[in-house]
Amino acid sequence: MAITALPRFPRLLPRSATIGLSIGLAAGLALGSPWALAQSAPAPVIATPAPQPATAAQKAEVISAIKSAQDQLQPAPKPAAPAPAAPDPAPPAAVLAPAVGAPVEAAVTPVAPAIAPLPAVPAPIIPVIPAPEATAPAMPAPEAPASPKVQPITTVPGMPPVVNPANIYSETKPTDLSPAVANALPRVYVPHLHSHDLWVIDPATDKVIDKFPLGRDLQHVVPSYDLKTLWITASQHSRYKLGGMIAIDPTTGHPVKTTEMPDVYNLYFTPDGTSAIIVVENSNRLDFRDPHTLKFQKSIRVPACKGINHADFSADGTYAIFTCEFSGQLVKIDMVNDKVLGFLTLNHPAPEGFVHLTANKVIRTPLCALNSKGMPQDIRLAPDGKTFYVADMMSDGVTLIDGESFKQVGFIPTGVATHGLYPSRDGTELYVTNRGSHLVDGPPHGDGSISVINFALRKLVATWPIPGGGSPDMGNVSADGKHLWISGRFDDVVYDIDTTTGHITSIPVGKMPHGLTIWPQPGRYSLGHTGIMR
Repeated sequence: MAITALPRFPRLLPRSATIGLSIGLAAGLALGSPWALAQSAPAPVIATPAPQPATAAQKAEVISAIKSAQDQLQPAPKPAAPAPAAPDPAPPAAVLAPAVGAPVEAAVTPVAPAIAPLPAVPAPIIPVIPAPEATAPAMPAPEAPASPKVQPITTVPGMPPVVNPANIYSETKPTDLSPAVANALPRVYVPHLHSHDLWVIDPATDKVIDKFPLGRDLQHVVPSYDLKTLWITASQHSRYKLGGMIAIDPTTGHPVKTTEMPDVYNLYFTPDGTSAIIVVENSNRLDFRDPHTLKFQKSIRVPACKGINHADFSADGTYAIFTCEFSGQLVKIDMVNDKVLGFLTLNHPAPEGFVHLTANKVIRTPLCALNSKGMPQDIRLAPDGKTFYVADMMSDGVTLIDGESFKQVGFIPTGVATHGLYPSRDGTELYVTNRGSHLVDGPPHGDGSISVINFALRKLVATWPIPGGGSPDMGNVSADGKHLWISGRFDDVVYDIDTTTGHITSIPVGKMPHGLTIWPQPGRYSLGHTGIMR
């Protein structure tokens, strides 16, 4: 085998062998060795004649060439290099082999003259393994983003602290019944707008157990701030028939006292508990009164808010947002300085007119001219304490409002004539009532339903239609969270809805039931309506 055919790998051909073969080849060439000449000839090898004996001058020239070759093969001194901290182990021989399929060039052996000065012998070629391409250092697998740290909430003076800023409803779980409601009877209180009476249902049996004629247009049953009294609000029927507030003793389930006032559509309480806020819808005004004696304190007038009626409060108690039903707006009110901070007109995505099915026929209900920009009803703060959910009866869904910036940030379609909003007891879901008609006084057996929104996903996760059609309006969730009690406003019934299965039981009641409540409910205090518990 020709020398040039040997693999040029240092680990397979030691340096001493390379030097010896080079010197031997050079001497053979100079002395005319047949073997050496054969190795330097191109293939095929042609036999050469026997060489003549070398002269003394030729021998001296050969010795000089060998010495020169030895000098050139002496390794050059290397600069001292710092020792590596931890050198990688030498790669196995297999790593040094040529890549499979790589092109291989044919070895070419030059023809040397019979007698010539020995050229400089180059140092043996050591194959260089190319370093891998520079890449960024390996990064660890990305971790799931950590939940942002929830900052504590500083509340207004006198307001109870927010225990869990990530869930403002953390203190309204089934196990959070206050000692103030220890003696309250488990009852569902149903006020009627047209039959002017209060009906009482035993939630354990779904049976009506009491009826109290009160002679007024009853609107809502509202737990007091201290949870010791239930207040029935009554709106003004005419200039000759005033409204007022009627107290219920929850330990007996009976009305005990009536305080006459011009108009009381709804009732809320300041977050510090120092005032009851009477919603005087007919006059677009909020009257502040002592929460126990009902003595007048002050008023905030909001003439631009037509049909002011429902509200909820910021997590820190510094402001409230009220809905303006007949002007399609929201109004933000500073609860510390008693002033209006601004108005927000809701975007209205619905067309001019709606078509929906009832049990017997198709009904087209036109938009009210005043409500071309929406008709906000109930409003409720999300568990995160930042986003307000607003039921819009004309848009058939829930509008999302960022409380601080007071801007519309989203919309979730739900059903026909979205009306009431009630968080689940664990604060993960929102029960939404869809009244089935866009009319203020709609027909019975409308396309009513209950929608369920997941707060974290901000999307609809379930819909429970009312069997045979209906008109779910307002109510609240039982203390154990297993039942949603809702009035059927245009169908003269009350719905007992299983929150696990969506099964609905209808209970006949008086004429036009409205803002019912179930009592007791868990929580430390009530901000009003049918039970905004915190």
